[in-house]
Amino acid sequence: MLHDSTVAPLAPLAPATSFAHQPRNFTRSNLLKRRFNEVIPGGGHTYAKGDDQFPEFMAPYIVRGKGSHVWDVDGNQFVEFNAGLRSVTLGHAYAPVVEAAQRQMELGTNFGRPALLELEVAEEFLACTQAGEMVKFAKNGSDVTSAAIKLARAYTGRDLVALCQDHPFFSVDDWFMGTTPVQGGIPEATKALSLKFRYNDLPGLEALLAAHAGKVACVIMEVEKDQEPAPGYLAGVQALCRREGVILIFDEVITGFRWDNRGAQYRHGIQPDLSTFGKAIANGFSLAALTGRRELMERGGIYHPHERVFLLSTTYGAETHALAAARAVMQIYQEEPVVEKLHALGERLAVGFRQAVAQYELQPYVELLGKPCCLTYATRDQDGIPSQAMRALFLQETTRRGILCPSFVTNYSMTNDIIDQTIDSLFEVLAIYRRALDEGVENYLTGRPLKIVYRRYN
Repeated sequence: MLHDSTVAPLAPLAPATSFAHQPRNFTRSNLLKRRFNEVIPGGGHTYAKGDDQFPEFMAPYIVRGKGSHVWDVDGNQFVEFNAGLRSVTLGHAYAPVVEAAQRQMELGTNFGRPALLELEVAEEFLACTQAGEMVKFAKNGSDVTSAAIKLARAYTGRDLVALCQDHPFFSVDDWFMGTTPVQGGIPEATKALSLKFRYNDLPGLEALLAAHAGKVACVIMEVEKDQEPAPGYLAGVQALCRREGVILIFDEVITGFRWDNRGAQYRHGIQPDLSTFGKAIANGFSLAALTGRRELMERGGIYHPHERVFLLSTTYGAETHALAAARAVMQIYQEEPVVEKLHALGERLAVGFRQAVAQYELQPYVELLGKPCCLTYATRDQDGIPSQAMRALFLQETTRRGILCPSFVTNYSMTNDIIDQTIDSLFEVLAIYRRALDEGVENYLTGRPLKIVYRRYN
């Protein structure tokens, strides 16, 4: 029997309060782990949310979120960075977005012909992002990146895909997963169609395209991740693609509506042939977008003389409540300083984090990475080698203090006070990190180290 009678009814949830120095108990979450894994492969519907990505005995199951906070089945309250894997940029249950979606749901969510709302939100998306002349909506980032690959192949008549190996996730589909250690179920013939290049290495990309002259359909990359583009790099990639007849695809699933309303491409002044957006576009509602030049996009339509491309045809791609949520999000972004606040909060956190790192002389061992609006971090052992044990310790101690932080990605509902409380806690956490380096992590970590998602065996 899957139901575990030892899991008691949920405790009432209190309003958000200061999150530091509150005792936390994970009894119910620990009891639920078996039930989750008995009915859901991996225990979750996204590998980044899996048990192996969190401390063994401190992996909470969430029941509610509001603003910058979430509550788990034990009644524990946390401030949540990286909310919704970066998709919740405004905050959990953000009232104007929820209300817009609710109003639309009362009018119906899905019909047998396009809703007028599809046209209106498509026009508004194109005007807001200025990233293309046509747009097609879908439900997640993998949908739209894989559709972009198909479109590029159809347009060029070529098979090979060049992808940036320094950008760790483009799609769950075979064209990308075949380049990672997680290759189970992927045919060898499919793996051979994907090539890899390094970010900021323009000569390397040029050599790759020369070695496969006339065979590469597209180059797909994020505009920017942890590294800033070297001067002239993005323009050089675009010029190289144009010279070789290769379609340039920018994956803005993370950077769109975070670097700028118009994406990181606008920040750097380079517009690709195709772009993909997702995550922040609807504040956690399921929506993604493929956009780009009309000449390319219309190949997925029905009014052209070329061979048909079955581009994106998803039953739920234009669910009206998600589109209504996206419309509300775009309106908020254009009327309020969302991006500016995301950057300011992240910069405040970065300054405090680096002060704590410096105080405990941890510069070689703990590193904050990325733009202020999208901060991640690296954890290393006493030899300076990336360490999943030290990451587990860091997450154990932050979780113990009421902070969920697989990264330090901020959202619009956070305040300076929340950031300052986080910094205060980080001074305590990094003091323990220092002792663990000096005395052995095994003396401080409860449970097993974390595991990287991209591994061949469990």
